[in-house]
Amino acid sequence: MEALAERLSGLDPHVDGVIRVVLFYDTLMRRRVDLPALARASAGLAECTAGIRLHGTGRDIRMAPDGREASGPPAPASGTAPITLDEEEIGTVWLERPGPPGPLDAALLERLAIAAAGVVERYGPARTTMADPALVELVVSADGDEAARSRALRLLGFAADLPVRVVAVRSSLPLDRIGALICPARPVKAASVADVGVILAAAVAPDRFPPNVRAGIGAAASPDRSWHQARTALRFTTPRQPVVHHDDLGALALLAEIPPDAARGNADVAAIARMADSPEDLETLDAYCATGSLRGAADLLHLHHSSVSRRLEQIAKALGIELTDPAGLTRARLALTAWRLLER
Repeated sequence: MEALAERLSGLDPHVDGVIRVVLFYDTLMRRRVDLPALARASAGLAECTAGIRLHGTGRDIRMAPDGREASGPPAPASGTAPITLDEEEIGTVWLERPGPPGPLDAALLERLAIAAAGVVERYGPARTTMADPALVELVVSADGDEAARSRALRLLGFAADLPVRVVAVRSSLPLDRIGALICPARPVKAASVADVGVILAAAVAPDRFPPNVRAGIGAAASPDRSWHQARTALRFTTPRQPVVHHDDLGALALLAEIPPDAARGNADVAAIARMADSPEDLETLDAYCATGSLRGAADLLHLHHSSVSRRLEQIAKALGIELTDPAGLTRARLALTAWRLLER
């Protein structure tokens, strides 16, 4: 490469500069530098502050041209480039050059991003969203000891003082895509455990889940307890309410603790089960339970209230429950919920 650089140096000064930038970063990689050293060398080469951020850590590495950590708030980036590993964007690099970008800044940023990805891959753990399922399972397992759990979290890129929320997911969408949407600031990790998607995140934005995703969000500080809560909340999801936070369930969460045989033996639940062959009746009952009013159910179903009224009369007879009575409505809600839990 050095010989090629010498042959090209007299042909085009810009090409010569780009090749020398490439050689510069090749030398750094041979020396197996870490990320701070990479940022420090880049700042010296660029003669301005250089920065590296990995989404998995949420922390910035900023170095000044004098080799010290940059002080003060970051200046606007004069140029940026994504750090990509295994076809996933895992971070970004940037320069804080006063004024317009330099003629070699684009080449420098490209090589800096490639070098940063190489450092992450070499020293790990890789800050990609998808994680080793064994590590994730160790984090959420109720049988694991706290020392092993803490070590697994560190290997996954979570700082010791960083809270971790657990989400249980069922979806045909890739877990890394969902994780990036609900926790864009990172860190976030995802893996499939026992046929359920697990997302570990520093924070969760419930309104950012994409369509056609069922998700339960745990609340407890301990990841194993949060995982239990997340799976419970997932069982309560419906097409009308695809994302459920365990905190919002309140006393309803107790229904998930009822033994299946006891639930099946309940007369109200058995009556709901007999309606399972009539999706139209179940949808009508669900809308009425969700709104608590005839007109509210009609609005949800986009039907005339008289049509919904006739349906509810037939459903009430089949269930043997007076749906217009508050106590009867409560019975229907509980029975419908308990029946759904049996199906999951």
